[in-house]
Amino acid sequence: MLNVITLIVALLLGAYLAFSKRLRSSSNWQATVTPLASIMGSGFLVSAPLLAGIVGSLAVVCMALLLALAYLVGSAIRFNIRHFEPIENAAGHAQRIAALSRIVLTGAYFVSVSYYLQLLAVFVLGAFGVKNQAAAHGITTSLLLAIGAIGMWKGLEQLGRVEKYTVSLNLGMIGALSAALAVYNFQLLLAGKWALPDVSSDVGLNDVRILLGLLIVVQGFETSRYLGDEFPAEQRIQTMRTAQILSAGIYLVFIALATVLFRSGLGGDVTAIMQMTKPVAAILPALLAIAAVGSQFSAAVADTEGAGGSIEDITEHKISMRHAYLLIMLVTIALTWGTNVNQIIAYASRAFALYYALQCVIAFLVAQQLDNLPRRRLRLATFASLTVVCLLVFLLGLPTG
Repeated sequence: MLNVITLIVALLLGAYLAFSKRLRSSSNWQATVTPLASIMGSGFLVSAPLLAGIVGSLAVVCMALLLALAYLVGSAIRFNIRHFEPIENAAGHAQRIAALSRIVLTGAYFVSVSYYLQLLAVFVLGAFGVKNQAAAHGITTSLLLAIGAIGMWKGLEQLGRVEKYTVSLNLGMIGALSAALAVYNFQLLLAGKWALPDVSSDVGLNDVRILLGLLIVVQGFETSRYLGDEFPAEQRIQTMRTAQILSAGIYLVFIALATVLFRSGLGGDVTAIMQMTKPVAAILPALLAIAAVGSQFSAAVADTEGAGGSIEDITEHKISMRHAYLLIMLVTIALTWGTNVNQIIAYASRAFALYYALQCVIAFLVAQQLDNLPRRRLRLATFASLTVVCLLVFLLGLPTG
């Protein structure tokens, strides 16, 4: 029965999100779903098993800390949307740092493209019970070649159009998994069998550094910063805040409900969510694999397109989109064969942490110039502190496993 309920919830929720006329006509929803999908995309697949292997039953607390950090960084980016965007084309230190941050973001896109497709590959293999790094790299490389070739030949607009369906599929899967976990926990409570797992919750210095390397699991909110051609500043500020609060609630509920499934030995297996959820509903591993393929492929296409556009802008069109896609393809293939999925998670976190640090510096410099800014001293202290924290993530983040 739980298998049937899970499948029905996934299909109904996914179909509603994909085809609802009310949502399609709502500009607030369209501005919310882009950062929401980015935040929830890959993090939802890997967060529970990785946190279980690092901090055990403290997973909810540690996820809350990661989400709080992400929300505070988001506040700096929201500040920049309101106060820096109107002066972005002027001359000054903040503008020069903004140009540097765009270069860093482009590099972070390179890493994230490899990350998304490596994660896709290990989930595909995991669905068949296969764990083979060479095979995973082969799948990732094939996908990178395909995306690069299509980008150079016809552009990625056609592939990008499937994003709204993969986003809906992924959010539908998240809703179905959360519902199934809620029913499973309730059943355990009724049977008197609910208990916290007997797993280590000791946290050492290395564990803290590994946690810092998991910032990527709550990354994605910054996409609102670059939707200025589609939505006005105040709408992006509000919908980014909504996306962060909504995703934080979903993450915390999910981790709390999944904690009962934790067990020793999960370690750095990013696909462990499939085995973890098998006792809940036998259909879940297959649904998770399908959602992973759709969401990670569309995320990789979106970031490839974003990186290509950034390269074209940074070089003032001296490098065309066609050649940018070739460069992205070559670099991401090299990254793929030089890393594994656990390493690339940490590298992606560190790359985005450096971008966030630069955004916080921009917010600090702009706040310094605004004499009448409300709570100016508090904001200056917050932006300075966030810069330090993000730099620590960049310098100290470690891969899992």
